[in-house]
Amino acid sequence: MKEYGHTVARLFFSFLFVLAAQNALAQSTIFNIPTTDTVSKGKAYLEFDFLPQIPAAANADRIYTYNPRLVVGVSGNIEAGANFLTYQNSPSCNAVPQTCGYFQPNIKWRFYNNDNAGLAAAGGTVLNTPINKRAGQDSWGLLYGEFSKKVKTGNYGPRFTAGPYGVVSANQDVSEGPVSFFGPRAGAILGYEQPIYSKVSFVADWFSGKNFYGYFTPGISITVPGNGLFNAGYSIGNDSWANDNATKNRYLFIYYGVTF
Repeated sequence: MKEYGHTVARLFFSFLFVLAAQNALAQSTIFNIPTTDTVSKGKAYLEFDFLPQIPAAANADRIYTYNPRLVVGVSGNIEAGANFLTYQNSPSCNAVPQTCGYFQPNIKWRFYNNDNAGLAAAGGTVLNTPINKRAGQDSWGLLYGEFSKKVKTGNYGPRFTAGPYGVVSANQDVSEGPVSFFGPRAGAILGYEQPIYSKVSFVADWFSGKNFYGYFTPGISITVPGNGLFNAGYSIGNDSWANDNATKNRYLFIYYGVTF
């Protein structure tokens, strides 16, 4: 029985390594936080995210999140794109569960890169504006800056990413109109990428703050044939540690992206 288990394990990891046989591709995010990578000029990156709420909140429909996004390389160190974020069964845009969508144009500039030292720095912005239910919601903008350090030891040195973020033009006063953003409007972003074997990596990222962005997400990243990338992880809201967290602010996070 033990030999059978070893054989299955070898076959499983062999399968992962076959999937990861392509050259590594720069990714624009880990899960939620941006990386210091940018899409190459003349290339485009298409991704689809799927996040089912697990577990669902008691006496409520499970929330599903869908997020197709496209990013294009504008120059050698600038990328621009847009997300089309959609929540199904979410009460976040009104008092009752429903479907609500958001348009998120974004741009990122990698203003420093030193491959020999394993250092890079980037900054960018993301606009979040509702597509529907606009009477009860306002828009806001995310600004961020970050640096990364790739440890140059052996074949499996990790990369660390860190920096600050801030939210601007976010109305928090109901008396002045639609509320657009709840919680802290500034904080930190952290990321960790650890190659395990070939093109298979353990990855994790974190936005601080109990707000729209505040999640910790660990998972696995696999480079797949056809210039593709597959990530699977689990997003845990920063408010999930309080009491029993009746909102169950936790999601399975799966995405597939391809560069073309």
